[in-house]
Amino acid sequence: MRTPVALLLGATAMAATLYALRPQTPPAAAISVSSALGATADAGFLRAEVPRPFTFPADHGPHPGYRNEWWYFTGHLHDAAGREYGYQLTLFRIALAPGAPPDDSAWRTHTFYMGHLALTDVAAGRHRAVERFARAALGLAGAGSAPPQVWLERWEARLTDAARGTWRISAQDDDIGLELELVPAKAPVLQGEAGLSRKSAAPGNASYYYSVTRLASRGELRVDGRRVAVDGTSWLDREWSTSALGPEQSGWDWFAVQLDDGRELMFYRLRRRDGGLDAHSAGTLVAADGTYTPLAAGAVELTPEGRWSSPASGDAYPARWRLRVPAAALELQLTPKVADQEMRLSVRYWEGAARVEGRDARGPVRGQAYVEMTRYAE
Repeated sequence: MRTPVALLLGATAMAATLYALRPQTPPAAAISVSSALGATADAGFLRAEVPRPFTFPADHGPHPGYRNEWWYFTGHLHDAAGREYGYQLTLFRIALAPGAPPDDSAWRTHTFYMGHLALTDVAAGRHRAVERFARAALGLAGAGSAPPQVWLERWEARLTDAARGTWRISAQDDDIGLELELVPAKAPVLQGEAGLSRKSAAPGNASYYYSVTRLASRGELRVDGRRVAVDGTSWLDREWSTSALGPEQSGWDWFAVQLDDGRELMFYRLRRRDGGLDAHSAGTLVAADGTYTPLAAGAVELTPEGRWSSPASGDAYPARWRLRVPAAALELQLTPKVADQEMRLSVRYWEGAARVEGRDARGPVRGQAYVEMTRYAE
């Protein structure tokens, strides 16, 4: 559910208020997942209730009738010497009210944008993350459809070749940054029920969700002020919705696995407040040729192993995961490339690059993954 960090989006009311007062100051306290994605302020917005047709490249662009939307890029890169890096660039569109604001001031807007940028230098054992906020006014931030694009000041994702589905993403901060071209190796995967990803039993607690599960990636990173040429693979998740989680749900774990044999696996595990697995957990297994099979909650077995406690927040997360898909005879272990990839931003969560090792009926398998874990506060 790449509701992945969708929790951010829901920071809507709180973050927007704080932003209006101090644009570059993030909220001091973590925001709960239920308030972030619950149906608390959705009057007048469209809701994801039934499957819809997807059209590309149009659906790479914004869907302003919905309250929340995000463009979520993650990837595994290496330089000419084989040094490994992981990255995340996420741009969120968050509407505060439905419809367009009165056209009486260039400063007035009903929408703001939030961005997260993270870079993991595996050899150095170092992970850094930064965030930005901007109002959709005066050209500070926005999204468009011709061509599909989203930007937040100097952070941008733009579709540069509609026929091939090629993206160019760029973001710069004080000592980290990236400039990458991403070329898809496969067509978009429609998650859930033909792109309708239900998150709870309540009507409309769902999102429209698709993924581009493998993009050849090439460009440049900026690490501690030095520029590094890199290439590798990326993953794009796109979702838009108005509300997603129910009151009985507390958080989730999300896995985006890219195997060296050309397959991909996405699965999100929704956790209930009583500690159980929510029946709306789901995922997709993508074959090397791009065909894909939906996975229901019971089709994947997830076992957390060990425990890693954040020295900064004190939150304790699983140290690694075992993942089984019995129908595919697939057994994997996911181990973080760097233990501390906690995103200590307005919304605190763990998101980072992991190594994948395991086996299937044909023998050993290897790969890489991005993993997201939310709401593990002590």
